[in-house]
Amino acid sequence: MTAASLGDILREWRRRRHLSQLDLALDAEISQRHLSFIESGRAAPSRDLLLHLTERLGVPLRERNPILIAAGYAPVFAQRSLDDPALVAARQAIDMILKGHEPFPALAVDRHWTLVSANAALGPLLAGVEDESLLAPPVNVLRLSLHPDGLARRIVNFAVWRNHLLERLQQQIAASGDPVLRDLLDELMALPRPATAAHAAAEETQDLGDIAVPLQIETAAGVLSFLSTTTVFGTPLDITLSELAIESFFPADARTAEILKALPVQPGDRE
Repeated sequence: MTAASLGDILREWRRRRHLSQLDLALDAEISQRHLSFIESGRAAPSRDLLLHLTERLGVPLRERNPILIAAGYAPVFAQRSLDDPALVAARQAIDMILKGHEPFPALAVDRHWTLVSANAALGPLLAGVEDESLLAPPVNVLRLSLHPDGLARRIVNFAVWRNHLLERLQQQIAASGDPVLRDLLDELMALPRPATAAHAAAEETQDLGDIAVPLQIETAAGVLSFLSTTTVFGTPLDITLSELAIESFFPADARTAEILKALPVQPGDRE
């Protein structure tokens, strides 16, 4: 690849972030003239400057290695399986977070929303999934949630929750440009919406002061209401870790908390 192709890549990421050359130059503390020369191929950036620019642009770690290669540098960021001995501490941290969140549900997903691990509290929420293929590895959490034969039939505020998930996915696509996520979005948007008793009445989202979107799901114990938070690894240097997210669900009301605390949790349910 040539220096010009490097310039094209940087320019595309800058435009994706809706930044002018001046905006990026000021943020990166370099001159606009120097940035212009880099994008046009008239100047070759040092490796440190290139890493600095990709950091300011918020380029995902997975995409930074190809940029380095385009500039003639060796890749910097490793990509290992979670089973790699070098990531034992990270895997232990994930397991500790998931286990520590019980009796409330929590799960870890990769960049494509594929289930990596989950705690035992997730099991009761998956009871009644009609299409068992949705639970066969690799499990895509978004597909499982929005498919009419998955959890969709039991999500009371389905329209609100669907919009919330699709907006998150669209934001992720805008940030990463990942074509796999684009295909997933198209697939999810084409899924038929469920028509069940849980959706017969007008949906009413629990009033949380416009600070969060709850997940309200119908179970054998009644309707449970959750808030969710996302945890990611801080300043990871490994691609796999940078793309992992832990989704933790908290009770949105006292009744949900009481029901979950009373449910039996079987260790064998854990991934």
